[in-house]
Order: sequence, then C-alpha cells, then structure tokens
Amino acid sequence: MSKYFITATDTDAGKTFIASALVSALVDAGKQVNVFKPLSAGCDWRDNQWQNEDALLLQEASNHQQRLEQINPIAFEEPIAPHIAAKYHKQSISSEIIQNHYQNIIANGADAVITEGAGGWRLPLGNGEFLSEFVQATEQKVILVVLMKLGCLNHAILTYQSIIADGLDVAGWVANCPEEMPYLEDNISLLTQEIDAPLLGKVSKHTDYQGAKAELTIHTLR
Repeated sequence: MSKYFITATDTDAGKTFIASALVSALVDAGKQVNVFKPLSAGCDWRDNQWQNEDALLLQEASNHQQRLEQINPIAFEEPIAPHIAAKYHKQSISSEIIQNHYQNIIANGADAVITEGAGGWRLPLGNGEFLSEFVQATEQKVILVVLMKLGCLNHAILTYQSIIADGLDVAGWVANCPEEMPYLEDNISLLTQEIDAPLLGKVSKHTDYQGAKAELTIHTLR
C-alpha cells in the first residue's frame, strides 16, 4: 500500500486542489484509493454532521466507499487553527487520536491512501504536538505543494528541510501557479535544484482539478 501525505507551504496553497487531482489520477491508473483529512476547521452543518468542502472534494475524487466522518473525523465550524477551535470546544487533539482514525482507513484496504494535511508542515495540535508527528509515526511519504508567489522560495526550502530533518521522504513536489508571477520559470528552476525530489507538475491558474490531473506526472512518484 502506498501512503502519501499532502502538505504545503501555507494555508490556501492548493492542498485540496492537488490532492483531489492526484487521487483522480491514481483512480484513472486503475488504483483503489482511500482518502483521509484528519482535521478541518471551517464547516457547515448539513445532514446532522459538520461537513467540510475539502473533505467532500476528496470523497468525490476517491473510488472507495468511505463515509465522510471516516474521511474527516475531526471537524470544527470555525475557520481557525484547529488546536484553538479544539480548546474552545473542550476537545482534545493528539497525534495518537489521529493515528487511531488513520488505522481504520488503512484497515479498509486500498492500493493507496492519500492524506491531506491542514495548514503547513508544523501545524500545532496543542500540548506541544504537531501534525507532522502523525506523519512520522505512520511513515508516510510527503508531497509538497508550493504556492508560487513572492516569498515562496524561503517557505518551500524551509518546509522541505524540515520534512527531511524529520526523517521522511519527499516523494515529489508540485508548483501551484494560481497567479502570474514574474520570473516564474527562474523560481521553479531554483526549487528543482534545492528540492531533491521530482517536480510532479506545474499547475496553471486556468485549470480545474481535472485539468490539474492531466498536468501531474504520477509515474515519477517515489
């Protein structure tokens, strides 16, 4: 079973967009794919549960029968940092709790499991824990989404170095280009030198996730 964790240089950098495209590409390649989004903050109350749009998109892209509460077990209404939402709702989030939910996903059986993180690599869970510790404990390979904008070089390189320092493998990275960026190719060239992992694709602002899927090269995944 292949296990990939999608992280990014920041919030709203395109994790769900790229994760959904990756799931769809794997499905098209004949793989059975489970999805997991352990944490979400920013949900609507529908059908007697908190529903997060990102989790719904992942569910739509996958081809395994998974209930939304399995895909996204920890969900908060407010679009704020999850550990702050948990504090005010008197709930606890920990790496161990997330791992227990993840084991149910693994037990469901699939060729691949795609997990989408929240925020960036060092998302706090509270009590001194970070979401990255869950990724370490479950030995997932990491795919880094880089939002191509001014300042992305610093964010991308620091994130990559942090993942490597945590003893994990970066399976690939994606350049998400939602806006026009001066000297875009020069920036991408620098990152291909600094990130020792395949560039899986350069996704333009003019495409939806089906179009993004066509721009990803999944056979180079490590």
